[in-house]
Amino acid sequence: MNADVVEGLMIPFVGTSLGAACVFFMKKEMPLMLQRVLEGFAAGVMVAASIWSLLIPAMDQSEEMGRLAFLPAVIGFWLGILFLLLLDNVTPHLHMHGNVKEGPKSKLGKTTMMVLAVALHNIPEGMAVGVVYAGWISGEEKITLMGALALSLGIAIQNFPEGAIVSMPLCAEGMKKSTAFWYGVLSGAVEPMAAVLTIWLSGLIIPMLPYLLSFAAGAMIYVVVEELLPEMSEGIHSNIGTLTFSIGFTLMMALDVALG
Repeated sequence: MNADVVEGLMIPFVGTSLGAACVFFMKKEMPLMLQRVLEGFAAGVMVAASIWSLLIPAMDQSEEMGRLAFLPAVIGFWLGILFLLLLDNVTPHLHMHGNVKEGPKSKLGKTTMMVLAVALHNIPEGMAVGVVYAGWISGEEKITLMGALALSLGIAIQNFPEGAIVSMPLCAEGMKKSTAFWYGVLSGAVEPMAAVLTIWLSGLIIPMLPYLLSFAAGAMIYVVVEELLPEMSEGIHSNIGTLTFSIGFTLMMALDVALG
């Protein structure tokens, strides 16, 4: 694995770590409005990345199938949705703003379950970055190094608020700032691991690349619809989340087109 790939895989993790570091510089409690702003932005980035960086390249690589070029994208997309649905049901976790534990019964503490929820939803982001770099490594003409870098940067940008959303509420509940920071960092560590695993799998099954691209897209869309959209739109002033969603979407779209 060359240096460009290693750097690309680590960029999103750095974004999460920098976001978690906000716990050292901001008040203990993150205002609800700010959380909506950050969640809306992250959702917008993820949706745009799913379309421009994953689904469109998946269909481009299947163009020899003619009118059925959409088929690998549809199959991979639904496999990604079902994979995240399965993980949601077999992993004990607690959403950041929720009080009801999800998944199988467990004696894990609240903090551990909250971190598990974020780590669970970071898996598709790591897979997305990994599969795009896998496409570049394999020599796929329509996936460029700059396009892969654009996705890494976009995921890193949306990981910044995610890191803060993990560490700051933990600090607000009485946890030491340094410990809350490391929990935030830990929640993002799954991304480079998922990316490396995806690269390894795609190396074994190169013809599966369109399916893997759309698989990552489906998994990310599941996270957006199941987690981010409900949280950014609940209560009053929900339009702020819609606006930041649009900002994140256009930023990721611009990054992908300009650098890809």
